[in-house]
Amino acid sequence: MRFSSFITLIGLLVSGSLLAQGNLLSKKYSLNDLNSHLIVDRSWIDYPSYKDRTTWETLIPDHLRNDYIQEGEKYLGMDWPQVKATHYLEFERSGSRVIMQNPFSEKRKAFQALFMAELMEGKGRFIDDLINGIWDLSEMTYWGYSAHLYLQEAGFGLPDVEEPTIDLSVGQIAAELALAHHFFQDEFESISPLINQRIKKEIKERVLVPYYTRDDFWWMGLNTSRTRMNNWTVWCNYNVLLTIMLMEDDPNKRKKGVYKTMLSVDRFLDAYEEDGGCDEGPSYWSHAGGKLYDYLNLLEKATRGKVDVFGVEKVANIGKYIYRAFIADRYFINFADASNRINTRAGEIFRFGEKIGDDTMKAFGAYVADQQNFGNTRLPGKIELALENLFHMDRLLAYNPEAPYLGSVWLPDSELAVARENEGSREGLFFAAKGGHNAESHNHNDVGTFILYVDGKPCLVDAGVGTYTAKTFSDQRYEIWTMQSEYHNLPFINGHGQKNGAQFEASSVTFSENRNSKKFAVDISKAYPVEAGVEYWVRTYTLRRKKGFTIENSYKLNKIQGQTLQHFLTSCKVREEEEGRLELSGEGFKLLLEYDPTFFESEISSINMDDDRLERAWPEGLQRIKLKYKNLDKNGKDTITIQRMD
Repeated sequence: MRFSSFITLIGLLVSGSLLAQGNLLSKKYSLNDLNSHLIVDRSWIDYPSYKDRTTWETLIPDHLRNDYIQEGEKYLGMDWPQVKATHYLEFERSGSRVIMQNPFSEKRKAFQALFMAELMEGKGRFIDDLINGIWDLSEMTYWGYSAHLYLQEAGFGLPDVEEPTIDLSVGQIAAELALAHHFFQDEFESISPLINQRIKKEIKERVLVPYYTRDDFWWMGLNTSRTRMNNWTVWCNYNVLLTIMLMEDDPNKRKKGVYKTMLSVDRFLDAYEEDGGCDEGPSYWSHAGGKLYDYLNLLEKATRGKVDVFGVEKVANIGKYIYRAFIADRYFINFADASNRINTRAGEIFRFGEKIGDDTMKAFGAYVADQQNFGNTRLPGKIELALENLFHMDRLLAYNPEAPYLGSVWLPDSELAVARENEGSREGLFFAAKGGHNAESHNHNDVGTFILYVDGKPCLVDAGVGTYTAKTFSDQRYEIWTMQSEYHNLPFINGHGQKNGAQFEASSVTFSENRNSKKFAVDISKAYPVEAGVEYWVRTYTLRRKKGFTIENSYKLNKIQGQTLQHFLTSCKVREEEEGRLELSGEGFKLLLEYDPTFFESEISSINMDDDRLERAWPEGLQRIKLKYKNLDKNGKDTITIQRMD
């Protein structure tokens, strides 16, 4: 096995090779600081104990407690679904993740429901079934997903019992078992001491020992050539931190383990630009920026508030990204593997806003809570998140909800621009555009693309991503149509679309605005292969108040060879009024897209929505507009205009 040790890790610290990479946490706070800062018992836990029935019944409204109890009753006496060996093998055989994940998710859902029901009722009625769940999970060879078996040396197929690895799910199960041990250990002990012993054994062998003794999991960022971390880093470290704080009794291991999470989370923060842009998209913010809040909040609790970096501008910007990417209702900018509509986490948004002193973020958290009927029904999902929401709900529900209809956003490091025709209102045109490069996390080949919304409703769109399969995260990723530049709002040049890789990037990216217009410009030539023969291709998007939206192309080519055209993807119904005029009919609006018919000829086609996730995102389907250049010159300029018809 590829084991290392704390000795190696501390050696790296002493030499400075880790600290040189990033230092938000690990330079401000040393390992020795934790001697005085880190709480050594369980006094950091700010939830009432299981036996404190008065507090549970006083603080949690009756309708919520009853809702949790009724949900738990669905799983009384249940037969726990099995995850079979062939379920793991299916990922390698067909590429399906859900064959394994569906029964596993049902286990987790049942465990969470029984856990919360017993906390709410406090009569012991759910304890036996909770024990069955603990035993069932303990008998599983691996708590992770079939798609994540690449973490083990044996690779995909079956989990290797001799090599425990930590993925997102392994850490989550450990954290939830640790919470069960914390709340119900006396009840378990009275039934059989072997229950608590089993929980401790499984957590130690599956999570604590691998985390302490290895530094080569890619998501740690501690002993790897990979420099771009993603949501895995902070998400896994949050789960590990919670597990250590609940289950590790050795003060020295506890201190070193906590500090190791700080070193690893520094690698996550390194991967972020100073402007806080999330290149994974807002769908992943809850697992990235939101989980950063959870981690830092827990670290602050665990150190009596002594370890606190919420005042750092970069951390604040990571939080603010979620409302900067907001369009209207549940619509968010969905570049990368992001869905067009998401249910983001109201509680995390609000509490993050509290920590950084951002009234806009707090109001947005309240707005999302209002959308989700927050506080009127149980809060499903992860146990620790439900607890945080329950015990901090009053402040959120008392806050005035307000949607952040920002007039413009410019993230210069992430190269993301957002512009709204009417600041403070969903009415009018809205566009977002990006620069970046084609090796971003959850990348699509989409340098220079844009989306356009009208009155908060989609018009020219990014399709998003379909159901994840083995192909999605393989060397065949860019065979999937949603990943290709030809299915984004971009040109196809001399028979070539964009290529994937960090070298395929934007250049000369600018954003400017004045009272009447907002303009984003980007040279996308470097995003195409050499074979495309592009010397430069400057794409400019301009939103003019009450005068519509324009797309301007200024280009110089080294050759004319193969087809060149403009692609547009739309959720609207498209009708050709006449040559040079396309009517786009959306939900409550009509736009006129005009082009010079001496430059272009149009072709309109429907996209085959071959995936359940995409069908849910776009129930009315998508259409693809091609504007084909008729007589392309090596040097040229053209303009496409979009205006309201109503």
